[in-house]
Amino acid sequence: MRKIVLSIIGIVLIALSVFAAITLINNKNEKKPKPEKVIKTVFASKVINGTIPIVISAHGNVVAKRRVELYAEVQGVFKKGSKLFKTGESYNRGEAIIRIDAAEYSATVQSAKSNLYNLLTSIMPDLRLDYPEIYSKWQAYLSAFDMNKTIAVLPEMTTDKEKYFITGRGILTSYYDVKTLEQRLAKYRISAPFNGILTEALVNEGTLVRTGQKLGEFINTDVYELEVSIPKTYSDLLQIGETVHLINLDKTNEYSGIVTRINGNVDQASQTIKAFIEIKNKGLKEGMYLEAKLNAKKEENAIEVARGLLLENDQIFVIHDSVLDVIDVTPIYFSDKTVVLKNVPDGETIVSKPVVGAYAGMLVKKLMDNKVKAGN
Repeated sequence: MRKIVLSIIGIVLIALSVFAAITLINNKNEKKPKPEKVIKTVFASKVINGTIPIVISAHGNVVAKRRVELYAEVQGVFKKGSKLFKTGESYNRGEAIIRIDAAEYSATVQSAKSNLYNLLTSIMPDLRLDYPEIYSKWQAYLSAFDMNKTIAVLPEMTTDKEKYFITGRGILTSYYDVKTLEQRLAKYRISAPFNGILTEALVNEGTLVRTGQKLGEFINTDVYELEVSIPKTYSDLLQIGETVHLINLDKTNEYSGIVTRINGNVDQASQTIKAFIEIKNKGLKEGMYLEAKLNAKKEENAIEVARGLLLENDQIFVIHDSVLDVIDVTPIYFSDKTVVLKNVPDGETIVSKPVVGAYAGMLVKKLMDNKVKAGN
C-alpha cells in the first residue's frame, strides 16, 4: 500500500513539473507590447533673409568732459569765502572758489607799483624839454596810473631814441617786475573756469595751504563723456558724429549721445578700440553706469536668431518632412542673446526655440511660431 501511495505522489509531481515547464515556454514565446513612439512638438519658423543691423553693445562709466584739479601755487592761510568749500557746492564761471590770504604779498606789489610811479614822475621834466613830441602820451599814462588797479600797458615806443631813453631810466625793468608780482598775486585767488560743481574738497577754511598742495577737484556738469571699447572688426565702420542710444543699468532712463572721438590705437590685450561718446543731459551724474548701443553696420541677406539655436560646428536644426536635420551656417555677429547668421536658404523651416535632447533624424511635430522672426 505504501508503494502505491508513493507512486501516485511521484506521478503528480511529474505532472506538475511538466505543466510548469509548458507554462514557462508559452510565456516566453508571447510578444512583448511595443512602447508607443513619443513625437515632440517643436516651434518652427520660415526663413526670410533680410537686412540685419549690427548693433554693438558696450558699457562704461560717465565722466565729466571738463574737469580741473585745484592746486595751490602759493602759500598762505585759506580765507573764508561767500560759500563753504565743500563737495557738492556749485560755482558760476569767474566766481572765486578759493581765496588765500595775500595781505603781505599785496603790500609788496603796491611797493613795486610805487617805485614805477616814481620813475615815471622823474622823467617827465626831461621828456617835456628834450622829447616834446612824446611828452603828451606819457603824461596821459601817468595821469591814468591807479595804484589800486592792475597796471596798464606802457605807451607804444615808436622811435629808437624813445626806447633808449625809457629803457635807460629803468622803467621797462620796473614795469615787468610789477607785472610779475601781479601775476603771482592773482594766484592767491582761484576762480571757476566754467559753471560747475565741486566734487572733491581736501582742505578746510582757516588751514595753512602750502605750495603744490592739492585742494580739490571741480567739474563741468553740462557735458559728460562715456568711454567704451568696441571690437576692432567694426572700428572702421563707426563714424564720428554718429548718434548713439544709451540706457542706464536699471533700464529706467534713456539718453542720446554723439560719437566725438575714436582712438587710433588698438588695445593689444583685448583687441578693442576706445570710442568716446559725448552726452548732454541734466539728469546725469559722474560715475553713472550706462550701456551704449552703437550702430556699426547693416548685414545683407542674413537672419537673427537666439544664440541657443546655434549648435557646435556652426550648425542649426531644420525640419524636413517632420524630421529634424542640421545644416551648416556662417555666424557673423554675436550679441548677448542673439546671433546673426548667413547662408541659410530662404524658405527653410528652422527650429525657432531650443529643444531638449534633439538630434538629427528625430521625428517631430512642428508648430509654426509667428511671433519669432527669422529675418527682417
